[in-house]
Parts: sequence; structure tokens; C-alpha cells
Amino acid sequence: MNEISINEIGPIRIGQVENVEAATGCTVFIAENGMRAGVDVRGGGPSSRETQVLNPLMNAEEIHAVLLGGGSAFGLEAANGVMKYLEEHGFGYDVGITRVPIVAQSDIFDLTVGDCYVRPDVNMGYEAAKNAFENPNYADGNHGAGCGASVGKIMGMDYAMKTGIGSYAISMGDLKIGAVSVLNALGDIFDRKTGKQIAGLLTEDKKGLRSTVEYMKENLKKNTDKFTGNTTISIVITNAGLVKSELCKVAGMAHNGYARSINPVHSSADGDSIYAVSIGDVEADKDLVGTLAAEVISEAIIRAVDSAESAYGLPGRKEIAV
Repeated sequence: MNEISINEIGPIRIGQVENVEAATGCTVFIAENGMRAGVDVRGGGPSSRETQVLNPLMNAEEIHAVLLGGGSAFGLEAANGVMKYLEEHGFGYDVGITRVPIVAQSDIFDLTVGDCYVRPDVNMGYEAAKNAFENPNYADGNHGAGCGASVGKIMGMDYAMKTGIGSYAISMGDLKIGAVSVLNALGDIFDRKTGKQIAGLLTEDKKGLRSTVEYMKENLKKNTDKFTGNTTISIVITNAGLVKSELCKVAGMAHNGYARSINPVHSSADGDSIYAVSIGDVEADKDLVGTLAAEVISEAIIRAVDSAESAYGLPGRKEIAV
């Protein structure tokens, strides 16, 4: 098993745009000839678009793009910009009078980090799609949808940490699989191999870490104000020749990577979602692909922590004693 770049898996284009001042952005994954896709949503507060199209009972066998963004529900407008770019360049389902691209999207809640009135919009989505074709610019860290990402927010943003977007990919013979995760969790983050906490709720002096779960245990009363900026959203990309129903299973198994790396996870205040897409025809067992999906998700989450720089008054891992 060898580590590869997320860009080496197959014919998928990745473009990013961010507004650094406003602390928001988006990251788009485009397969102009279509990609088979599934999704699994586990969080109680998702902000998404076209996820129902990925239900195996729905008619569409392929979609053209997945967009991960900021701005919560306001940011769902960005998919219209991706659609506009793809339509202009002749990509999408032929409906006679034009082509209709199918763009699935999920957003994080980053409104508490920068300017809550600036969100990904049609123009930002269009620019992300343009970058994907003309200037592929994927990078881990404070980029794209990870621009305003943070974790450890049970006590509000005063004790949160800066995270971002992270990627990890591997190859095993002809099989390739990778993940990109936008890490924006309510809870704490752990290295699955060591069990060590690497990010999350800050101590009172903001120089170290403490446990979100232990804080919750000490505060048993119902907390109705958890929406300080949550949701981890990811995409698993593989060249395994899987169909929609199998990819939905892979996405579900990939959530095991969340469970190994984030605690608490899948809460009512998170919108945790994972897309799984296939852009190849390599023969592979779906359960193996799902097992590997959980592993690359966990590693992508670590990269989202390690690559993030301190910003917006939130310290990154390099500033914290862990």
C-alpha cells in the first residue's frame, strides 16, 4: 500500500476558492463525463443539496460534481455557479434544449468565524469550477471550504481551535482510493493510531487541550446553544468500479473514520456527511473499499489539523501543547 496524491486517483478535477477576510470558501470536485456517487448523512443538522438524487432508488446513475462549501445553508447558492460553468462548457444531461449538470453539495457552518454576511455564492462556485479546469489548485489547510473551519466548540468560539481541509490517498495494485475532509466538528480530534487527542476544546489558559466529553458530563443540563459552527463534510474518491448502491455503503462505512477520529461525533448540532464517488472500473470488493475509506478519512482528518494555520484568533495545532 503506497501513499499517493489525491490528484492521482483518476479523471477528476479539483478547484478551490476562498475569501480569506470573510473566512469562507468552497472546494469542487468535477468529473465532466460523470461519476457514480453515493452519500451517507449521519449528523442531525445537515446543510445539503441534491443528496436525495444519490438515493439508489432515484433515476440518475451519475452526477457531474460534488461541492463542499462554507456559509451553512446560505452557501448552497454556490452550486448554481458550478452548474453555470458546466452548462456553458457543454457538460451535463442532455435535455434537448440545454444540458443540466447535477451538482451535489454540503456545507459547513462557519458563520461564527469571519463575516457571517459573506458566504459562497454563484460567483464563487463559478470561479471554483473554472479553477478546476484551468488552474487546479487543491491544497490542504486554510483553503477552499476549510478556510473558516474549526473544532472544539462546546463552550463557544473562545475555546475553539483552527482546522481546515485535509486529504489522504493510497494505492494497492490497480486500486486507488482517497478522501478529502473539511474538519469543522463540535467535538475533539484524535489520532486513530495512538489514541492521542490532537485538537479540540482548549484549556482555560488556551495553551493545551481538554475533553469535550468530560465537559459535557460535568454539565448535564440540556444545551440548546450548540450551533457555534459545526459539521464535518468529506468526499471519498476511488477508481473501484462500484455502482450507486455500493457507493452508499462505502460512504456509510467511511463514517467509521469519523468515529475513530472525532468525539463526540454525529451529534444533533453537526451535519456530518460523506460522499463516495467512483471514477473508474477497477474490480474491487465493496467491503474492502469501505474499510479503506474509513482509513483514508481518518488520515485526511489528521491532515486537516496538521496543515491548518492559526487564524481569526483561533490557534492551530502548532501553537498548542499536545
